[in-house]
Amino acid sequence: MSIYDFEVKDGDGNPVSLSKYKDKVLLIVNSATKCGFTPQYTQLNEIYAEFNDRGFEILDFPCNQFGSQAPGSTAEITEVCRSKWLVPYTIFEKIDVNGENADPLFEYLKQEQPFREITGKGSTKLKLVLKAVDRHYKDNDDIKWNFTKFLVDRKGNVIQRFEPTEDLDDVKKAIEAVL
Repeated sequence: MSIYDFEVKDGDGNPVSLSKYKDKVLLIVNSATKCGFTPQYTQLNEIYAEFNDRGFEILDFPCNQFGSQAPGSTAEITEVCRSKWLVPYTIFEKIDVNGENADPLFEYLKQEQPFREITGKGSTKLKLVLKAVDRHYKDNDDIKWNFTKFLVDRKGNVIQRFEPTEDLDDVKKAIEAVL
């Protein structure tokens, strides 16, 4: 099984095979428009602009499972992303990333790159939030919060997981190394 075996839905609910992205480097993100991490869109846009012509894509999946910070329909979320954050890359259908309704793609991503630890700027605050929600958060591979990112190489291998608090400069370096 590889990332290319999955089918997801675009922002209009149409099926999209991830085989469409063969030979590209991917950053797959679960996002939210009303989160403390939402300003990451600015740097993600910059990374996309810098690397897109070298075969890099960002796949953005809105998710409302963390503090209800992605309210509204996929169309409403996309409008906010396009108008306020100037997001140029593909925004897919709003999904769940954990639990019984978790999208199969995210189940696969978590299996391929399990949770390790929360590090980086803001990690202390996020750990406190996570402990309040699930004191055993360290013991499972669930997505912990909005803006968790998975890096996929050109062969479809899920090679790295970045928690929301990890420095986007580190994410950028990892992308560049794979490109």
